[in-house]
Amino acid sequence: MSVLHPTVPFAITLDAASSLANKTGSWRTERPLYVDRMPPCNEACPAGENIQAWLGFAEEGNYEGAWQQIMRDNPFPAVMGRACYHTCETACNRKHIDSAVSIHAVERFLGDEAIKQGWLPTVEVADTNKRVLVIGAGPSGLSAAYHLRRLGHSVTIHEAGPVAGGMMRFGIPAYRLPRDVVEAEINRLTKMGVDIVLNRKVEDIQHEMKAGEFGAVFLAVGAHLAKRVDIPAPDAGRILDAVGVLREMETSDNPPMLGRRVVVYGGGNTAVDVARTAKRLGAAEATIVYRRTREKMPAHDFEIEDALEEGVVLNWLSTIKEIDQSGSFVVEKMKLDDEGWPQPTGEFETIEADTLVMALGQDVDTSFIQSVPGVEIADDGVIQVDRQMMTGFKGLFAGGDMVPAERTITVAVGHGKKAARNIDAFLRGEAYEPGPKHEVADFAKLNTWYYDDAPATVQPVLDELRRRTTFEEVTGGLDETNALYEARRCLSCGNCFECDNCYGVCPDNAVMKLGPGNRFKIDLDYCKGCGLCAAECPCGAIKMIPEEI
Repeated sequence: MSVLHPTVPFAITLDAASSLANKTGSWRTERPLYVDRMPPCNEACPAGENIQAWLGFAEEGNYEGAWQQIMRDNPFPAVMGRACYHTCETACNRKHIDSAVSIHAVERFLGDEAIKQGWLPTVEVADTNKRVLVIGAGPSGLSAAYHLRRLGHSVTIHEAGPVAGGMMRFGIPAYRLPRDVVEAEINRLTKMGVDIVLNRKVEDIQHEMKAGEFGAVFLAVGAHLAKRVDIPAPDAGRILDAVGVLREMETSDNPPMLGRRVVVYGGGNTAVDVARTAKRLGAAEATIVYRRTREKMPAHDFEIEDALEEGVVLNWLSTIKEIDQSGSFVVEKMKLDDEGWPQPTGEFETIEADTLVMALGQDVDTSFIQSVPGVEIADDGVIQVDRQMMTGFKGLFAGGDMVPAERTITVAVGHGKKAARNIDAFLRGEAYEPGPKHEVADFAKLNTWYYDDAPATVQPVLDELRRRTTFEEVTGGLDETNALYEARRCLSCGNCFECDNCYGVCPDNAVMKLGPGNRFKIDLDYCKGCGLCAAECPCGAIKMIPEEI
């Protein structure tokens, strides 16, 4: 006796019918499987944001829902939308179609909207009665405090300086990151119950732990000590450090006096920031001297372009040898060797300038940690931590600039979240273990012929004269219409958004709808394993796997 399958044009035996009931079929070598893949933007985010998820809320017009999703991972969306170097956009698959989704611009819109509306993050965990001390109110320390508070712990931050924010204030000028935005996002933490004590420098960690009955301490002291090189000069007062200049801009009522001609020595983002600041302080000439080529400059290319537009001069393949008796800066030209490293040429030129600003990087002050038993400090001044971010002293954790890592605000924020999770587990007598990660949804896994060209929205920019003469914010934000458009450019890489393509193309009616928000499932009693559903899935949320026989 034969049983006729309604969508298979041949008869099969009862044995074959029995195999169908066991979800296998003799004609099927592969079967489809719905999967959740890791969007490349999520994978590239140092703060660990679920970018695709909050873009999904935003494209529905649910801006508070989108903001709440961001706040699960990052307490500073308005700051990050301005100051992050958006590695998420570098990884975005949309760039292979037209241009990457302007993720940072949508995040900034959501952060600004939250400030305007007074939104507060949802916290549903009861207090644990556990106390944690955070040393340093920079991005890493503030992030750790925020996440620890969300986990129900009582958190106190001791900050040696007069204001909270760390490098969000002292490392990024106001024309890139307005101070009212920084203050608004920090004030949100205090409303949640985080206690920030300013002008409170910690000298003895063990004493602080015991006196305050803290179950754990997180070290998050930023890199504020300027690196120096020995440049012979008759007047050392003409040599300043970049961090000191930017700090004085924040803490003094009077801006630093740099003069009409300023030379900045270095090639990083801080060097560019100081040169642009000098122009805004009235310098007629601001020159960056860097010993390697522009391609090797650590500064981000868009920042270099902004500086050039504002009249900053870049002097590549040059190094400052001395400041002579006449006050001129003696610069030696360099050339690249066969391996691409700069070598001296013996050719010199002079640059006239009033001030030299050193921007050669920063170190962390670890003097107050050296007496703590078990803490290992490397030759470069960073602290060694284990997988749980704990030092060799039990209950003492460290992150941000204090540990080996790239020194950016977003990395620091990510460290704070990771530290909070590890500290929370430590206080509960456990060890935090992150879950497994999904495979990345690269561009090859998408079916993009469904998507039309939709270039990214261009953010407004301040006119050139005001850029050179004021500290007004250079780059403007999106309005609601533009933010909605930009969020809808997301391809939902790797994750089903219920477009119904698989349902529509299946020749066997094997795809079953499970209702809004519940996606689909495959009825394997009907599926022949043709693979059309996987081939036609726009976002790569279906893959074919070998049949289990």
